[in-house]
This record gives sequence, structure tokens and C-alpha cells, in this order.
Amino acid sequence: MKIAVTAANGQLGSSIVYELKQEIGSDHVIGIVRSPEKATNLGIEIRKGDYNSRDEFEAALQGVDRVLLISGKDYPEKRIPQHRNVIEAAKQNGLRKIVYTSIIGDEEKTAFSPVVNSNRQTEEDVRQSGLDWVIGRNGIYIEPDLEYIATYQQEGEIRNCAGNGKCGYTSREELGYAYTQLLLNDRHHRQTYNLLGEPVTQAQLAELIIHVFGSDLIYYPVSIVAYEQERKAELGDFLGTVIAGIYDGIKQGANDVPSHFEQAAGRPHQSIIEMMKAFKENQKT
Repeated sequence: MKIAVTAANGQLGSSIVYELKQEIGSDHVIGIVRSPEKATNLGIEIRKGDYNSRDEFEAALQGVDRVLLISGKDYPEKRIPQHRNVIEAAKQNGLRKIVYTSIIGDEEKTAFSPVVNSNRQTEEDVRQSGLDWVIGRNGIYIEPDLEYIATYQQEGEIRNCAGNGKCGYTSREELGYAYTQLLLNDRHHRQTYNLLGEPVTQAQLAELIIHVFGSDLIYYPVSIVAYEQERKAELGDFLGTVIAGIYDGIKQGANDVPSHFEQAAGRPHQSIIEMMKAFKENQKT
């Protein structure tokens, strides 16, 4: 069996590749990336595949049995046809199964909703593909907050517009394990899973960071308007608007949803403290 992972040299893709190698060996894993020269460290066969090119994916998916389609990072209106290039190439090559990494989020009320809706359209395209399929909806990664701890420490606060809303966080390592199980186990066919851990507020997140990292932090809530202006100034209009929309969604409850992680992975999701300790340990190596 040959399993291909798109965007294999990204942070999520690399985690999934690592877990697949542990389960089935590197000879059975293929990484598909836009720039093959940037993926030589993965220790697997690498093939070229740009989401904008169906022809490249038709070549890249030859001899493949199953493919993991990692959602692209382009503008929402561009993602849908990009993902369709992979789906159509999978059909053309007679693949048996496609697994798609979607997201949790509000579909109507926030500036993040266009991104969520582009993922929902790809979910429907996957369901209508005629292939066996599984869809995972990812919770928010914990890593960006942990990578930002030095800034939090300098500022003395976690500052955003999520208010008292709860968010079920996950990690790339946890998702890597879960998606490996979804790819390998046929009992998951035609299932859509929310992949996230226990929900916490931003104030609780600050307390957990203090517990694990020893930082003296508070959570400081701001309005959606103020936070969007701050994020745009730092990250640009598109990304700043998207980030503000994510935290607005948290405030409105979009990320406080039931988790199906244990059904998907066959084990419970790590606690936030466990994810934080794993991140801290990885930073030492």
C-alpha cells in the first residue's frame, strides 16, 4: 500500500509523515510538495505537486492507494479549485481513499467564516468524489500560543477578543497520530470527526501556561474591532482579519464543540498540560 501526503513538508504534514513511517515504514509513504528540494529531510519518496496544477497531481498520484489532502493556505476562493485538482487527480488514478483535513469554525458570523466555508465546500466535494473518504475537522493548534510565550511574558498578558468563550485546542502531534489512524483503518469510512481536546477559556489557558512555563500572565480581553486593528497592523489585512475572526468565533462558541478524537484515534486526546509539557520538552532537543 502506498499512502501520499500533500503539503508533506509543512508542520502538520511532517507530523503525519512521521507517524505513518512508524506504522507502515518509509517505503510506503510518499510526500507531495510544491518544492521538492525543501522536503529532502523527510526520509520518504518526494514528488512534485502544486495545488494549482491538476497535471502535476495526476503524475504525483500514480501508483498511490490513499491520499491525505491537507487544506491549502491560499485565499478562500482559490482553495476550492485547488483542492478539486487533487480530488480529480485521485479519481483519475483510481485511488481507493481520500482523507481531508478540514477545520472547526463558524460558517456565517465572523471574518473567519469565508475560510470555513471554503473547507465545507471541499468536504462536500470529497463526499461526492465516489472514493472512500474521511474528514477531520481540526481544532485550533496550541503551538502558536506556546511559540508566542516570550512575547506574552514581555507584555505580561494574553490579549485577544475571545472573552469568556471556550476553545478546544489540539496539537500537530496529536493530529498526526489521529490522521494516521484515519488513513489506515477502514472502519472510519464516510465519517466526519471533530479533532480537538478539552475546551478552556483564555483565562484558563493563561493559568495553564503559568503552571507549565512559570510565566506571570493575565488574560486581557479587548473588543473585536480593537483586536482586528492590532492584528492587521502586525500581520497585514488578510491574515489579521482571519486571526481576529478566529478569536471572535471562540467568543461566540464556535470552538466549544463535542470532540470525536477518541473515536478517530483510538485513545483519548492529550490534556492541555500534556501538550504543553511535550512542547516544552521538544524545545530542549
